Amino acid sequence: MNETTIEIKHLKPPAGPEQFEHRNLKQGEFWRHVPAYKDVDETTFLDHLWQQKHAVKTPDELLDAIKDLCTPEFFADVADGFKRAPMAVRVSPYALSLIDWSDPVNDPIRRQFVPLASTLLPDHPRLTLDSLHEQDDSPVPGLVHRYVDKALFLPLNTCPVYCRFCTRSYAIGPDTENVDKVGLAKTPKQWEQAFQYIAERPEIEDIVISGGDTYQLPAKNLTLIGNALLDIPHVRRMRFATKGPAIMPMKIITDTAWFDALTQVVDRGRSMGKDVVLHTHFNAPEEITWITQKAMNMLFERGIFVRNQSVLIRGVNDTPERMQLLVKRLEYVNVHPYYVYMHDMVKGVEELRTTIQTSIDLEKFVRGSTAGFNTPLFICDAPGGGGKRDIHSFDYYDRENGICVYTAPSVKKGKAFVYFDPVDKLSPEAQARWAVKEIADQMIAEALRKAGDAADELVLA
Repeated sequence: MNETTIEIKHLKPPAGPEQFEHRNLKQGEFWRHVPAYKDVDETTFLDHLWQQKHAVKTPDELLDAIKDLCTPEFFADVADGFKRAPMAVRVSPYALSLIDWSDPVNDPIRRQFVPLASTLLPDHPRLTLDSLHEQDDSPVPGLVHRYVDKALFLPLNTCPVYCRFCTRSYAIGPDTENVDKVGLAKTPKQWEQAFQYIAERPEIEDIVISGGDTYQLPAKNLTLIGNALLDIPHVRRMRFATKGPAIMPMKIITDTAWFDALTQVVDRGRSMGKDVVLHTHFNAPEEITWITQKAMNMLFERGIFVRNQSVLIRGVNDTPERMQLLVKRLEYVNVHPYYVYMHDMVKGVEELRTTIQTSIDLEKFVRGSTAGFNTPLFICDAPGGGGKRDIHSFDYYDRENGICVYTAPSVKKGKAFVYFDPVDKLSPEAQARWAVKEIADQMIAEALRKAGDAADELVLA
């Protein structure tokens, strides 16, 4: 039999090695380079209870874990940073082991979870603690009803780790030296008020269960909440929100009761024609390891759909190459890249924010590098309660002074909402203008005027 050779004309050159970097997940027992974990075997490290028990919460606990990996100067910087932080600190051994301790100051994992006093910048002069005004849209404790057909249910105020940039630093975690936390609904009895409110509002079809973090819900409470919401006839969609897979993926692997409870709610919802999914929160490509892939495969095998909501963070994912790597690595482990949020205007983390223009540029770069359904939406959650706006949909953007005006006609008609770029990213002349309140007021008024007639009222964070 004669063999025929077919000549194929390749219109594109072969892909370079950078096109395959998203497949290079961290392998092996990578945690052993941390002194406290050098003798920890795989079975122990994958135990979610061990991870929770050994989470770092104080400077001394951090020093005990990393020992000679840090300098005395770095430790002093951390200790001062802890005192100034609006959020309490809790870092899982998994997350701690992903930090590059040869350059911790610039490491993207460290920047998210471990505060340094030396990197802090002054807060923007128009910043407030609850920048999204969630409390203004809260009809009962633990429930935010901003969008007509959607509500946000907050049944707890604890997380497996505390993100420095948390938009709910006004309520999440224990009190700090700088912030006394607002109370949320934390008991089944308090949750009943939220369930009753949702049941009495037939327009609500979509519920996000967050907090806090649903990773911290005992299996019985996850089942209780899931079934209570499924039992409301007009609730059609539910999303359990958790940072957990990014910083403690082993819970999915070893907490059988929690994983089975989630599966039961998802399966029951599917049998009722209702959509129940998991929303998670990866920000850096380094957060995705072989352990992540194992956990995500387990969710995939159970038919549990996972979406990701990143935050755009300076020094973490704010370059085209890093954002593209994050997006491609997420899709590689069957996580749908859904949103990339502008960093909310919260206290004490100004060095983590960047500009609206940065988000616009990143969206332009990422689009076309992978399938459209795996290309995230780049979003500004408009300060003052305007809700999520496509980053391009501003009514006016003053790039020179860092003032971006959005309107939200389907959320709060007749109002304008302003996001401010960080002052340190502006020109020296613009920075000087922001230092004078009267001039800043004039700049904001002028931006609103140029935004046109879309709004009658300005809402500031």
